[in-house]
Amino acid sequence: MKQNGHTAGLKWHALLTGEMLLFGLLGKLLYTYPDQNFLDTISEEGLFDDVPFAEKQSAVKQGLTYLQQWQTDQAALTPDESLTQLRADYTGLFVGPAKVLVPLYESVYYGEERLTFQESTLAVRHWYRRFGLEPINLHQEPDDHIGLELAFVSHLAGRGLIALEQNDQQTMVALLHAQQQFLTDHLLKWAFDWCALVEEHSRTDFYRGIALLTKGALLELRDRTLADLPAGVPV
Repeated sequence: MKQNGHTAGLKWHALLTGEMLLFGLLGKLLYTYPDQNFLDTISEEGLFDDVPFAEKQSAVKQGLTYLQQWQTDQAALTPDESLTQLRADYTGLFVGPAKVLVPLYESVYYGEERLTFQESTLAVRHWYRRFGLEPINLHQEPDDHIGLELAFVSHLAGRGLIALEQNDQQTMVALLHAQQQFLTDHLLKWAFDWCALVEEHSRTDFYRGIALLTKGALLELRDRTLADLPAGVPV
């Protein structure tokens, strides 16, 4: 029984570490406008050699294929050309100059008027504050940016990991349930539509790959129902 508890603890340690790293990376890449540091980090750290979570999901496998092909293609470009290409795709997808092809904000996906700063924005803000977070651009930018929501999933996984390492089973399980509820209330309602739009409109394998990684990671968590969560995880 003790061995089973230890094994369960190792399993959840690996899962939470993977969630924290992957969702944190996706959140940063989608919230950040591409710059040279952005490209240098990807190149130097080999971020897409593999992923630590949801690696069995077909969408993740396909996403990694796109991202690895994108990295290969960069060898034929100068750094300026690579950055210009990536910025053009980010701008075309998420910014404009005309109609935004793929809105980054949850509230836009609810209703024909496609407005930001709606009910979902305030609901997400409440979630952040409940767990001690506040967006940097509070009141200047909607809180329900997909990058921020993905980063919040990472934050909850990270806090769950700390609780697990401290053998605080009650806190860890509460954080897992909170994470699952946030996903149900928010990301799982709209992020798959977002992923499909990026796949359709992206002009680079980079953002097409990021959309598929996001889709696969969310599918992995969607399939982990509340019934799968532990009542307690000894370490």
